[in-house]
Amino acid sequence: MRLNEHTKLLGQRVVLVPYEARHVPKYHEWMSCPTLRNQTASDELSLDEEYEMQQSWRHDNDKLTFIVLCAETYAKTNDEIAAMVGDTNLFLHYDEEDKQYVAEAEIMIASKEARGKGYGREAMLLMFKYAQSHLPLAKFEAKIDMDNLISLRLFESFQFIEVRRVEVFHEVTLERQITPEWLTWLDAQIALRSETYNSC
Repeated sequence: MRLNEHTKLLGQRVVLVPYEARHVPKYHEWMSCPTLRNQTASDELSLDEEYEMQQSWRHDNDKLTFIVLCAETYAKTNDEIAAMVGDTNLFLHYDEEDKQYVAEAEIMIASKEARGKGYGREAMLLMFKYAQSHLPLAKFEAKIDMDNLISLRLFESFQFIEVRRVEVFHEVTLERQITPEWLTWLDAQIALRSETYNSC
């Protein structure tokens, strides 16, 4: 999605930047790990396929993605590649039954050294705020492996509610309606945590 191609979101711990071709080699290196692919339900891609996927994320109207940078490393080095720790994505679709737009949210902190530091939480809060401000969304959802207790707890902390379990896919689906009350909660979570700049 071209919506965020000139957008940088700044938080206290993380900086979110558009996914560009220059990020692909490091991203591809991350995804060469079978454990990480399994946790994210991702297919193994060649480097050329990874570049094609990056272009899909840039151009397709149903996909929105940011690369997550460690703010401290980025401030010290001004090097996005050195500061990369993960990514956050939204897949958009129109729910014909409920007549509303829904965004499936994903967060990945790929760097082991970066886990457990609150990067994923802050990155996801920034993504929620950006998406609900710029897209006609009624609901967020997350589909998480049943064994991924860290991610399940994370989305529960965002006030997502479990709506179904699919044993054959070993998957839990959680949802969060975008209500005025939840937006007030979201604003309170990020009020002192971040600033948004619309130019890279």
